[in-house]
Amino acid sequence: MTLEEQMIDIAKRAKTASRGLTTLSTDQKNRCLRAMADAIETNQEAIQSENAMDLEAGREMGLSSALLDRLELTETRISGMSQGLREVAELPDPVGRTLEERERPNGLKLRKVSTPIGVVVIIYESRPNVTADAAGLCLKSGNATVLRGGKEAIHSNQIIAKTMVGSAQDICPEFPLDAIQVVPTTDRQAIPLLLSLSEYIDLCMPRGGEGLIRAVADCSRVPVIKHYKGVCHVYVDREADLDAAAAIAVNAKTQRPGVCNAIETLLIDEGVHDDFAPRIAQLLWDHGVELRADAAFIQQVNGSLESRDSKLVQATETDWDAEYLDLILAVKMVDGVGGAIAHINQFGSGHSDTIVTTNDTTAERFLNEVDASTVYWNASTRFTDGAEFGMGAEIGISTDKIGARGPMGLEELTSYKWLGLGQGQIRE
Repeated sequence: MTLEEQMIDIAKRAKTASRGLTTLSTDQKNRCLRAMADAIETNQEAIQSENAMDLEAGREMGLSSALLDRLELTETRISGMSQGLREVAELPDPVGRTLEERERPNGLKLRKVSTPIGVVVIIYESRPNVTADAAGLCLKSGNATVLRGGKEAIHSNQIIAKTMVGSAQDICPEFPLDAIQVVPTTDRQAIPLLLSLSEYIDLCMPRGGEGLIRAVADCSRVPVIKHYKGVCHVYVDREADLDAAAAIAVNAKTQRPGVCNAIETLLIDEGVHDDFAPRIAQLLWDHGVELRADAAFIQQVNGSLESRDSKLVQATETDWDAEYLDLILAVKMVDGVGGAIAHINQFGSGHSDTIVTTNDTTAERFLNEVDASTVYWNASTRFTDGAEFGMGAEIGISTDKIGARGPMGLEELTSYKWLGLGQGQIRE
């Protein structure tokens, strides 16, 4: 079987499985999820054995210590996968909800109800726990899923999926065998071949760095839900509570600098008291942050580059749209809320941005005019997360404007259809 034939076979079987999933009741889906959670814990030793093979191959490939850490399945992480599946089982079923009802003058009743999307391809890197998270969310929302992890996690991903499918079929014989599939090859050509099959695949969700996401979006013939990068901002208004502003900026940058909802740029109103610049600079330096600032901020800080051990440097134009994913922060003084909005809409990535102010009118303008999936008032951008939004689990974050936007939970993994209930009506 050629690689193309192999991808067609996987996609066809996934489409058939997606139709089989629509026949499962909420109770059946939940029992499958709980059985999967138990099986992952029971098979911990076998899962870690396969994971050890991936770790050894990763070391031979020269993966960094950070990537090896993301790849490793510790006892705690395996327990976390199981707990995540149990939590998904406790969430309301997103399928079959009545979204809208109306009755026409001729008596025709129309009902808009939520439905599964169908077949969802998820492409991701390194972390094999995504296999369980994504498959569990897709199962609860009635979608078949085709998983394409990185070559560094091939053994881990396969045994997790095998464990989940086997346990589900044991508890529920109606569970379709091909509802969860892992692409068995590490050949990179598998991705464009798979994503050319729009007659079988309904949606693709890449999870990873900007390079991976752009490559997937460029080659795909099926819809892709994505966010390329997280260039997030905190804007400190002239009427901000400066204690709150300092706390929010430090938290948004330093709590986890390597994630997409950490800020990459701090914007400060030129009307803010002169002492805020050196104050926030010192707080950020205390957390090991390098500041790449404009001349106005550097002048307010009033420190030489040498005395700060190069932790304060002149920003360049490329810093304003950079995603550092590190303890580096661009800082710029702006002319009021209008200047902040203009900067964000020009350089931001549409992910998450926040304003710190005590002025309701200023805040409302910022909330209305900033073009991003999530916009905050007096809160850290670090809350852009499915769990923090009360969604339970999250399958990703979207900065697209058509379809899902922001953190994506179970509801975002559904579509809808209209049901027309008549009594013999015909159109005149």
